[in-house]
Amino acid sequence: MKPRLLTLIACIVLMLGTIPVFAQRDIVPQPGVFTDPSWLKIDYQKIDVKIDNQIATTNIDMQFTNEGPALAEGTFLFPLPQGATVSELVMYINGVAIEARVLPADDARGVYNEIVRQYRDPALLEYIGTSAIQANVFPIPPGESRRIEIAYTQVLEIDNGLIHYIFPMNTNAVTPRPIEQMNIRLDVVSNDPISNIYSPSHRVAVVRGRNTDSAFVASWEATNVLSGGDDFSLYYAIANDTISVNLLSYRESANQDGFFMLLVQPPLSVPEEQVLPKDVIVVLDQSGSMDGVKWTQAQQATRYVLENLNPRDRFNVVVFSSGVRVYADGLQPQSQARDAASWVDGLFPEGGTNIELALSTALESVDGDRASTILFLTDGLATEGITFTDDILKSLSAKARANTRIFTFGVGDDVDTLLLDSIARDFRGTTAYVRPSQRVDESVASLYNKISAPVLTDVALDFGGARVELMYPNALTDLFAGEQITLVGRYREGVNNLTITLSGSIGGVQTQYVYDGLSFRNNAGGEPFIARLWATRRIGDLLNTIRLNGENPELIDSIVSLSVRYGIITPYTSFLIDENDILTQGGMERARDEVGQSAASFSSNNTGRQAVDDADMMNSMNMAEAPAAPMMMMPMPTQTAGVGNTIGGNTAPNAPVQNAITTVNAKTFININGVWNDTTFRADTMQTVKVEFLSDEYFDLLMQMPELADYFALGQAVIVVIDGVAYEVVPSEA
Repeated sequence: MKPRLLTLIACIVLMLGTIPVFAQRDIVPQPGVFTDPSWLKIDYQKIDVKIDNQIATTNIDMQFTNEGPALAEGTFLFPLPQGATVSELVMYINGVAIEARVLPADDARGVYNEIVRQYRDPALLEYIGTSAIQANVFPIPPGESRRIEIAYTQVLEIDNGLIHYIFPMNTNAVTPRPIEQMNIRLDVVSNDPISNIYSPSHRVAVVRGRNTDSAFVASWEATNVLSGGDDFSLYYAIANDTISVNLLSYRESANQDGFFMLLVQPPLSVPEEQVLPKDVIVVLDQSGSMDGVKWTQAQQATRYVLENLNPRDRFNVVVFSSGVRVYADGLQPQSQARDAASWVDGLFPEGGTNIELALSTALESVDGDRASTILFLTDGLATEGITFTDDILKSLSAKARANTRIFTFGVGDDVDTLLLDSIARDFRGTTAYVRPSQRVDESVASLYNKISAPVLTDVALDFGGARVELMYPNALTDLFAGEQITLVGRYREGVNNLTITLSGSIGGVQTQYVYDGLSFRNNAGGEPFIARLWATRRIGDLLNTIRLNGENPELIDSIVSLSVRYGIITPYTSFLIDENDILTQGGMERARDEVGQSAASFSSNNTGRQAVDDADMMNSMNMAEAPAAPMMMMPMPTQTAGVGNTIGGNTAPNAPVQNAITTVNAKTFININGVWNDTTFRADTMQTVKVEFLSDEYFDLLMQMPELADYFALGQAVIVVIDGVAYEVVPSEA
């Protein structure tokens, strides 16, 4: 269950202010108080979290403004995170201390059920089984604001070496309007070194403590934050080895294959003598099209790399146009780097683009005994020498050594994306596209900083007797100090005592790291985001495979199935929004045709702005650190009084609604004509078990199958499939 505390911070203020006021467990009518969710504006929300050795204190500071013509009042109800034990609770409203109490889970359940029945709003169902904070709140008059401050303390448990903190982000039960300003800051200290830091939900900025690996600050901020996004989630790990490994897994049911995520974190920094020596060759496009700002930035990028070599590194520089020039006949020591940078500064662009000759020249100087990195930068197509992509790749493969990695940088929109991405794929590198509004030197520096300090080369993983497959990235190659790797994949059977072996080379000597006592889940449960992260990378890889190798009907089928199952939307899977019968066989066939037409287009175009957009998007998905967010579309209520209204963020069944997509746990739901449909439901082949909304049978079913509560919380009309059985909530006749 995802605890979404903020969902109810003002949900009760609004819902109970609609006419009655909630006090304790009683519903007391309050005449003359009428509110509309759109009246309430959230001016700001600031969350300051301090975690000291697993004790997390969350401070929330937020302000509401009532922009409506009447009072908004009620009782404040704040569901707590699953498993949270509050050791301290402080609450203020406009600086005045408010008496608040913690309701045990059993008492809270009665409150939740009462509100669901009274207000015909199932949003609270997902909190059943959790405790809650409750306090009476005085009214917010029209035009006035109320500042609410809450502080609570909880203990964060360690699970498989990972500590997990969650803060809720969903505000749809408060108001359809966005939060104007939102900030989250976590200040974490530990007695033990901290290794992996990972957020599956938000792009956080992480700053490690000075002169310590036992503290960090993670922060995120945004303006006009809409509801419907993922809760803020952050994991961090306690280091236990030179190279730390942490494993998480998820399984929807014991009858289905599971998903896993493996976090691999080398030391943040290592002594100079432990950094493996490497060879770096910069291959720089000097053709006439590079003239101007691009060439100046390319020179600066080259200087940055050369001036940041490690003492035992070697280097060379190859510049190319119609022909090739090299700084030196062989690899040079780090002491010559400044002279090489000055040599590059004295060059100017001219001539054509002989890519094959340039890379072949670089490959000929590679030493087979050391890790070798080639940084290849170009802004154009091959116009001299060997120009066909397949011929270039064949020539390079014949010359390359196994220890060579090639990282490509495409500058501008006139590059050959097929060639650059194929080189990166075949030689275990990555591609970065530097768009006209971006700086070449910043892109190169960012990549070089990540790969500047190798600590383990030719890396391989062994999962013992576990059956794993479809892993992304497909293979690990080298590990670099401070550079975390996130591996996701599928597993067949649960394993209670799993041993993972990480092996590689340190200065030519084979080394192994063994991690035991790990586990893949046997039963349902775990971290649902892993499934969507895997699906994001899988779709990106399938799209890229079509782009590089040509259209394939089987790959198109896989893309459509994964997109529908996990709600992954790309420019080529927009059928989730457009297709009203996507859950039928006919709808799926039309979706395959749509993707097939797109595939025919992007697999035949390898240059130009659209080609670079395609390549950039697919590569980003293939290396995503967080699941792709589902596209949320707001309900469109009818103007007819009493029909199609929106209650607590849930659309009434008869409302005309644009297709909206959301995820609950690892399931995706699409709203078609006011009904939330599980995308594993097949309308033309499956029968449903119907239960009337708010009937006794409805609540009895939730008691028997509490796992349904999260899904039923979506609204008054829901279809969800559990273990092959489709349960359908239908509107009550009342």
